[in-house]
Amino acid sequence: MSTTDSASLSDEDADERERSVTPLELFFDLVFVFAVTQITGFLIRNLTWGGMVRGVALLAVVWWAWVGYSWLTNAVPAEEVLPARLVVLFAMAAMLIVALSIPRAFGDDAVSFGVAYFAVRASHVVLYGLVTPPETREAVLRLAPGFLGAPLLLVAAGFVATPYQSALWAVAIAIDFGVARVRGVEGFHVRAGHFVERHRLVVIIALGESIVAVGVGATGLVLDADGVLAVFSGFVLIAMLWWLYFDYATLAAERRLAAIHGHDRAVLARDSYSYIHLSMVGGIVFVALGIERTLAHVNEPLRLVSAVALCGGGALYLCGHNAYRYRDHGTVSVPRAVAAAAASLLVPLAPFVPALVVLGGLTALFVALAGFETIRSEYRPEFRP
Repeated sequence: MSTTDSASLSDEDADERERSVTPLELFFDLVFVFAVTQITGFLIRNLTWGGMVRGVALLAVVWWAWVGYSWLTNAVPAEEVLPARLVVLFAMAAMLIVALSIPRAFGDDAVSFGVAYFAVRASHVVLYGLVTPPETREAVLRLAPGFLGAPLLLVAAGFVATPYQSALWAVAIAIDFGVARVRGVEGFHVRAGHFVERHRLVVIIALGESIVAVGVGATGLVLDADGVLAVFSGFVLIAMLWWLYFDYATLAAERRLAAIHGHDRAVLARDSYSYIHLSMVGGIVFVALGIERTLAHVNEPLRLVSAVALCGGGALYLCGHNAYRYRDHGTVSVPRAVAAAAASLLVPLAPFVPALVVLGGLTALFVALAGFETIRSEYRPEFRP
């Protein structure tokens, strides 16, 4: 590496240390919080297999909109550039309409959802093209047909009958997620510290939505011994989700991302954060749904779809962690893989035992996993001496 390259990397690293998530980004995230809450509400009201699939589709498109702005604000200090700040605020207003349309996104508000979502995505592409350096601008233009074409398909989906609507949604999501994979992220530059912090905060947002789910589920709950135990178990489970991500896993991933530069860093950021983090956020959302359903029916068996949400969500979360680790380091956590399998095995028991038993069993499993890793992990001492 030349002296010039070394100096460039030193400046880049110094910039990363100085840049942190801005108030404008946190303000933008408030709308994302509301959208995630709306998706959980949609799932509660549509607690069927078809409803679950549609909930996943809603989460995917909302997540991808958030991902786009996480890359944008990583590249551009939008809060400091007045035109950029105004465009982001406009996108927030459009995203609020998206969130409000979620309960009827496949019905009466399908057109409103599609048009507002297109406005969010178009604002992102336009702003990226106007305020980023030429190399990044060319990269955005290379991806723009997919980034704009997919939302247009969602607009079209609002005008057609259900079978065609579902097909258009499936094609739109495939195009949106696939274009960055097929056409690549060459030309994008990632500030590692800021990028990782951004995704840590979105995981906190998802966990916060789970706390809200506990509150919603506990509305009208008699706080007798079983009720208090259910609330306590739900909170402990959420705390263990936090523990497994923040104790050392994200610290190891940040070190890995910061250790590489240029195109390799952008590819890793795309795979580990833009793609794989969706499985973790989705797992949290499904666990939140399962907790809410448990608190609503503490002493009754869970319906199968609710049990899949609770236990399958926990398994999905752990599988997301292993995918994250494998992409970053080429290894997997055997304890997390075993715990994911054990969580899945709780699903067949759910129709035959009270919901509190299933929640308690899943919580005990996650407590045991977190405790085992805290005490026995060979990697943790590197980050938590």
